[in-house]
Amino acid sequence: MAEARQAADFPPWLPSPGAQAKLGRSVLQEIYLCSLRSWRRHLGRFWNDFLTGVFPASPLSWFFLFSAIQLAWLLQLDPSLGLVEKIKDLLPDWGGQHHYLRGLLAAALFASCLWGALIFTLHVALRLLLSYHGWLFEPHGAMSSPTKTWLALVRIFSGRHPMLFSYQRSLPRQPVPSVQDTVCKYLESVRPVLSDEDFDWMAVMAQEFLKLQASLLQWYLWLKSWWASNYVSDWWEEFVYLRSRNSLMVNSNYYLMDFLYVTPTPLQAARAGNAVHALLLYRHGLTHQEIAPTLLLGMRPLCSAQFEKIFNTTRVPGVEKDSIRHLRDSQHVAVFHRGRFFRVGTHSSEGLLAPRALEQQFQRILDDPSPACPHEEHLAALTAAPRGVWAQVRESVKARAAAALEAVEGAAFFVSLDSEPGGLTREDPATSLDAYAHTLLAGHGHDRWFDKSFTLIVFSNGKLGLSVEHSWVDCTISGHMWEFTLATECFHLGYSADGHCKGPLDPSLPQPQRLQWDLPEQVHSSICLALRGAKTLAGNVDCHVFPFSHFGKSFIKHCHLSSDSFIQVVLQLAYFRDRGRFCLTYESAMTRLFLEGRTETVRSCTREACNFVKAMEDKEKTDSQCLALFRLAVDKHRTLLKSAMSGQGIDRHLFALCIVSQFLHLQSRFLAQVHLEKWQLSTSQIPVQQAHLFDVQNYPDYVSSGGGFGPADDDGYGVSYIFMGDDTVTFHIASKKSSTKTDSHRLGQHIEDALLDVATLFQGRQHPKHRFRRAGEDCLGFRSRKTAPTASAAL
Repeated sequence: MAEARQAADFPPWLPSPGAQAKLGRSVLQEIYLCSLRSWRRHLGRFWNDFLTGVFPASPLSWFFLFSAIQLAWLLQLDPSLGLVEKIKDLLPDWGGQHHYLRGLLAAALFASCLWGALIFTLHVALRLLLSYHGWLFEPHGAMSSPTKTWLALVRIFSGRHPMLFSYQRSLPRQPVPSVQDTVCKYLESVRPVLSDEDFDWMAVMAQEFLKLQASLLQWYLWLKSWWASNYVSDWWEEFVYLRSRNSLMVNSNYYLMDFLYVTPTPLQAARAGNAVHALLLYRHGLTHQEIAPTLLLGMRPLCSAQFEKIFNTTRVPGVEKDSIRHLRDSQHVAVFHRGRFFRVGTHSSEGLLAPRALEQQFQRILDDPSPACPHEEHLAALTAAPRGVWAQVRESVKARAAAALEAVEGAAFFVSLDSEPGGLTREDPATSLDAYAHTLLAGHGHDRWFDKSFTLIVFSNGKLGLSVEHSWVDCTISGHMWEFTLATECFHLGYSADGHCKGPLDPSLPQPQRLQWDLPEQVHSSICLALRGAKTLAGNVDCHVFPFSHFGKSFIKHCHLSSDSFIQVVLQLAYFRDRGRFCLTYESAMTRLFLEGRTETVRSCTREACNFVKAMEDKEKTDSQCLALFRLAVDKHRTLLKSAMSGQGIDRHLFALCIVSQFLHLQSRFLAQVHLEKWQLSTSQIPVQQAHLFDVQNYPDYVSSGGGFGPADDDGYGVSYIFMGDDTVTFHIASKKSSTKTDSHRLGQHIEDALLDVATLFQGRQHPKHRFRRAGEDCLGFRSRKTAPTASAAL
């Protein structure tokens, strides 16, 4: 996603080199600090760790074990083989009258030791089982005997009714791949986009790297993988995100959309009330671990670490490096409306406010006629400024308006009540949808607090949206929360017949607190400069969103192909038609199979995909020839995706090697060249994770329409997609208007044409094809039909 730009732009940050011995101690110190941060996080969750750390057992199981030992003693049996008596002898002698008490205490100590050993054994066994990834590479719908045996063992050792963090101590650590394999895979990945001369030069540098630096750098990574929870994730957060000095807006944040075709209520305050209530219900579920962990195959757990920072979190700017500030709790939200900031309490003495009460508070803000104070209206533009600039100005703001700043940064999240409508309109669906995406991504440059973990955006017509800060979380986590929010506020909380939230008003509630900003004079010029930069950045983004409804996941499944790999290969065809060449392609894949795993890159521009694209552009090739090449390209991508998910990707390993080389001040021409790569096509699928929350068959319009992000390169595209139900794929495309090489609408047309062209391959014809050569050309009537095509030829 937006991480591709951050990864490409992470700066050389280390000071001038010193003595080699001193530098060696420096990198060891960094590894030590990484492990210290990991253990500090574990200690901070002590109670949850106690409850979940004993999983798949439970605290009650200790009592049963102790009772069983006592029962055995009554039956004159000694299951401890004399250990209880030895423990009793080591205890202080309190006199004869306490002899029975010493026996109980000795039995309790023995039961505790045995209980702990059993739990440790279960954890080790489960961790070993979860280290098996053979199931990932098996054909869809087929399952080998080893995998069936593995699933049965996982089911036995997993226990029942796990909580959100129950599996954290049993998850394996992300492995450090072989450096030889990584370099080999890297050379394979760049071969399609390099000339013969450039590739030979890169191969020479790769061999030089393997010979001179690789073994030392790899040793440090191996050492860190044993000391820290994850060998790369903390460095990824720090050096890719927190040390980036670019604006967060467009460069780092991403957005999520509301339902595409429906709006449950046109009342802005009512929609805000239900949405905020639903979000806080989700937070309650997180706090009490009532949300079930995500399981693949219904059995393989994913890491839940990122869920911890969804709420009560803000990114605090620093001159050289930002920091993540997370509060244990917050009982208010910060609200922005018409240039004014408010603090709205979300709880009373009786607990969480009802949706109707929250609606009442938001309506009071909408009805408040007071104007914004000077420069208050554009204050949030500072959060869109370069991070070093905002860090310096923030100190002045904090000195004069500490309470107001704390109310915003310490809020559960940020709410923006926009004064304009948003979403799809019947009068101009294409333009309105593009404007909707642009507003969610950038707004007006001053109406989002980009530092907050996320901003809930509520438009004047009741439409919703979400703007998410990327450093703390990846899209699968925020998407999980967003699905719960949409389903809860619409289907479970609901609205009355007149569009208001259900329930009575609460006249006893105090008025929302208006925040006062006593800004020093020197801040005013900084706000103006930040606003100018934000408007320039926002105005340069070209967003295009379109739902492709000719066919979707159902058709692809009937072709016995991976839906994600299908789209990725189609994107290669579309990009080639758009630019006339191939480029490095970034697809984000999750590595949450491992403890504190985040993402890995799938390099989708493969030799197999390029061969397919060339065949599609060759008029002499037949459908059957192109179809065979297409299947090879899809299979190759699927293999790369599974390798990335199983910790055998390329880019995170190369990134970590690059970080260690900078710590050691080792110069590597190979790593320097890798760092200079540009991702001109950055892609991501927005997965639907909780399909059971939505009734797609009876209410097909009540499905999330996904989200998008900015391009990773000034001459590139950012493309995301989501499968809405069985027969629709919605694409979100972004590029820079300043680039003469890109056009989001043009690429969108090429994507649609490419999808329809690929669909024709499954008709099984043998003669040369008449493919799309201009926008708007019909292909086998697909453009005039809204039903899914058949895939009978592929079955």
